[in-house]
Amino acid sequence: MRRIAAFVFAVLLALPAAAQEVYPSRPITIVSPYAPGGASDFLARTLAEALKARLGQPVLVQNVPGAGGAVGSIQASKAKPDGYTLLLNHVGLSTIPSLYKKLNFDPLASFEFIGLFAEAPMVMLARKDFAPSTFAELVAYAKANREKLTFASSGMGSATHLCAMLFQEAIGTPLTMVQYKGAAPAILDIRSGQVDVICDLPTTTSGAVHSGELKAFVLTAPKRMASLPDVPTAAEVGMPSLDISTWFGLYAPLGTPKPALEALSKALRDIVVDKGVAQQLEKIETELFPADKATPEALRAKLASQIDLWRPIIEKAGIQAE
Repeated sequence: MRRIAAFVFAVLLALPAAAQEVYPSRPITIVSPYAPGGASDFLARTLAEALKARLGQPVLVQNVPGAGGAVGSIQASKAKPDGYTLLLNHVGLSTIPSLYKKLNFDPLASFEFIGLFAEAPMVMLARKDFAPSTFAELVAYAKANREKLTFASSGMGSATHLCAMLFQEAIGTPLTMVQYKGAAPAILDIRSGQVDVICDLPTTTSGAVHSGELKAFVLTAPKRMASLPDVPTAAEVGMPSLDISTWFGLYAPLGTPKPALEALSKALRDIVVDKGVAQQLEKIETELFPADKATPEALRAKLASQIDLWRPIIEKAGIQAE
């Protein structure tokens, strides 16, 4: 009888623990490693609402900016691997291993992969009275004025910086990079003529292109955008290597339980085919990935290929961040 009683008691003690294993049973946090108010923050909050609707638990967004997204990414990687802390980061995660040698951080080895979420192209811009009017003229001008031309960046390792480096690599001409703390002050100096050119998201610049305040040379996308129908793609101007998008992936700390990862990946695959979510992202000129890309395998492959793409470019440029 004592053995039976002990067995029953043990089973009863295990019941609450078993109940707690159902995922999710409490709020989830998405770490956005960038400041509030930008496109990254908008995407994180859009994803949070969509996950909440599918998982039945509140999903909060925590902004942890700093060091080009490295601070928030490292914080997320060191969180308890229980499925309740996630990371939504973009192409910047692929540059961390090359830019920050002292971080002792490997994105490929520090996370579980959930899937690709969304991406937006870049557009190359200049002030309205800048001399070149076409992409071909811009390339010729850059080669003839390599010491004079200035290229603005919203921060070292940012998508704007990567686009500028890719352009520099494609034309075989070193250019002067001017680093800013964000795209907004960089665009202000573009308009005033303090700097010449910038690669930026269409999110905040397509309106200025339509009004004539800025001129657009090329779109780093496989097809033209409905909002910028007159701006050619990189392939159309004969420079297909100018291929960069601000793509976003969803991650969890290494060691997160498989049931949680499966639930999250299933929810993400459902989200990327949701027309309502697609309409939300249209507001910031961003598109959802197809469902077959919202998978752990696709995200890992994307991140690995992007790390391989950017490492030689960053090393050749001799860029290091503290």
